[in-house]
Amino acid sequence: MRKVTGKNRATSVKAKQQANLTFRMNVLFFAIFVIFSLLIFRLGYMQIVNGADYAMRILEREEVPVNTSVPRGRMYDRYGRILVDNSPENAITYTKMQTTKIDEMVDIAEKLAQLIEQPINRVTLRDKQDFWILKNHDAAYEKITDAEETKIRKKEKITTSEINREIDTIVRSRITNEELLQLTDADLEVLAIYREMASGYNLSPQIIKSENVSDDEFARVSERLTELPGVNTTTDWKRVKLSALSILGRTTLPIKGIPKENLHYYLARDYSRNDRVGESYIEAQYEELLQGQKTVVKNITNKRGQVVDTVTTYEGEPGKDLILTLDSELTAETEKIVEDELLKLKAASGSPLLDRAFLIMMEPHTGDILSIVGKKIEKNEKTGKNEIVDYAYGAFTTAYESGSAVKGATMLMGYQQGVIKPNTVFGDESIHLLNTPVKSSIFNNKGGYITMDGLRALEQSSNVYMFKTALLVNGTPYSYNMPLRLKDDTFQKMRSSYAQFGLGVKTGIDLPNEFSGVQGESGPTMGGKALDLAIGQYDTYTPLQLAQYISTIANGGYRIQPHIVKEVRKPSQDGQQLGQLVTEIGPTILNHIDNTPAEIDYIKQGMRRVYTGSNGTARKQFADAPYTAAGKTGTAEVVYYGPLRERYGTDTINLTHVGFAPYENPEIAYAVVIPWADTNFSKHFTNNNDIARRAVDKYYELKAKYAAEKVTDSNVVQPILPAITKDKIGEDQSE
Repeated sequence: MRKVTGKNRATSVKAKQQANLTFRMNVLFFAIFVIFSLLIFRLGYMQIVNGADYAMRILEREEVPVNTSVPRGRMYDRYGRILVDNSPENAITYTKMQTTKIDEMVDIAEKLAQLIEQPINRVTLRDKQDFWILKNHDAAYEKITDAEETKIRKKEKITTSEINREIDTIVRSRITNEELLQLTDADLEVLAIYREMASGYNLSPQIIKSENVSDDEFARVSERLTELPGVNTTTDWKRVKLSALSILGRTTLPIKGIPKENLHYYLARDYSRNDRVGESYIEAQYEELLQGQKTVVKNITNKRGQVVDTVTTYEGEPGKDLILTLDSELTAETEKIVEDELLKLKAASGSPLLDRAFLIMMEPHTGDILSIVGKKIEKNEKTGKNEIVDYAYGAFTTAYESGSAVKGATMLMGYQQGVIKPNTVFGDESIHLLNTPVKSSIFNNKGGYITMDGLRALEQSSNVYMFKTALLVNGTPYSYNMPLRLKDDTFQKMRSSYAQFGLGVKTGIDLPNEFSGVQGESGPTMGGKALDLAIGQYDTYTPLQLAQYISTIANGGYRIQPHIVKEVRKPSQDGQQLGQLVTEIGPTILNHIDNTPAEIDYIKQGMRRVYTGSNGTARKQFADAPYTAAGKTGTAEVVYYGPLRERYGTDTINLTHVGFAPYENPEIAYAVVIPWADTNFSKHFTNNNDIARRAVDKYYELKAKYAAEKVTDSNVVQPILPAITKDKIGEDQSE
């Protein structure tokens, strides 16, 4: 028999390899078993034997985050001139520990009262009652009988805090005025300090005094900080405006802090109760950018609540700076113009209702608001004399009948509806409708018949041309003594068309509380009112809506959203140059009107004739202008519904004016509104036109000045320029 030796040898080698692999795997599994057993044993030992010890160590080092304030962002005009700044001031703060007791806080307040003068004007009756209870604990709680207390405690489903609240309410109600008079002036000063100390959160710095902290007070407290646990001296800031322009807004004062109605909103965003927050207009609208990011500090405390270490976990960032679209010098100069013309009108007879005037200038292609002026005459309650106050916010929060200034929109509406064309000719004549007062144009109120095309209708401000257009929109061409019943969609057609220009709808400006105006009643029997709507004497529009409307015509039909903020920048690094650009806010197109370029150009030609035509209603003011411009004047006969309720229903007139320049390539569009100018309809007023001419003159004058001085609104490198005035308005002064 033959032996197979090679095959047997191979089988033997493979068996040995298999045996070695099995042995190694067994060793590995055993090692893993031993390691896991050790880990489980160690974990059990730590939890059972040393668990309490480790828990105590955790309690000894609790991390509590604390936010600290940073400077608020500044505001500049479009050329880098400061409008709103921050001014540093001394401040004294108090940080309450978790274990701090009330008597310890009172002791610190008593010591502080010896070092600083604290105003007591914010101390309330409730504060006095609580402090009296604190100082006279036993006598206070003797004011409630055992029976009364037992009755309260026996109530079903009442918590301990509710029990204490009811008892305290009864005790307070029984504290007499004589007992409160036991609190001396020194006690009240201690109370004024204590109430600020007690109003903050644990481990959160609370401002005790930041206004009018003298250098001596600051030094005295600083020298005794070791005797005043929790007290610190630091630098706070206050908001300072270099313009009285109301739309800049204002912030709350530290003594007020977050308004109650917004408390939960801001607390959820890591604000402190005494933080300044934007309270109105730009300060409120751009709060999140202006506020900045606070420094986050973790106070590491031991089990007794004592701070043993402080670690900064996030370095805060000051608020972002805002570059506004405003030209502060143009605004200041146009404010003077509006004030001057307002006072001229007010000095004339027949102006008891007049109390305000507005002017807006904007860039029609970008929506930049260059100047927004609102002036209001108010009686000073202390002196009894009339004063002019800033009322710029009224330019977008109040609305008025605008009169003939909207006739450009009415004609373009006729083109949109296909009822008239640029070459359409109408006869201007008295309009006789059944059971309706006769309607006519002011220049043709004696029954004549004047043939006119659209250009002449704008130049002379023909009411009848607009009436006949509105009648065609209703599908009822004019005939003498015709009955007029409106179709269901006539008002809707007209208002939808006006809305394309921004009339009767919100413009979208980046400011709060914008008003869209008031629409009059509509219905089939309101035919006369539809005709009034066509000449701007029914619905009301804001001055800003008029500016957006004329901008839409000036730029070729694009309704641009107006805006007041041009850029967002990081804070300046050197105080010489504006900070790095973060965001540039460009034009936002809301819609394009349903008109052809030829139709829009035709209306612009008619508006040019308003300024230069032989019968132009603003020829006297603009015919000799060294620049080309176009516009439309307006006078609305209205019924007064202003602030003087006793004069409701009085007949009065509104004066308006809209325009743009230069005619060929518009750089500015502007709107003037003077509500309730006079009660005498027989007078001829030009103050609206005078304001427009003087404002446009000032624009070109400043444009030449800026070019000579090389002042630029570049968004690349821009130096910080001084404010145009040295007058400063503190945050504690009214808007």
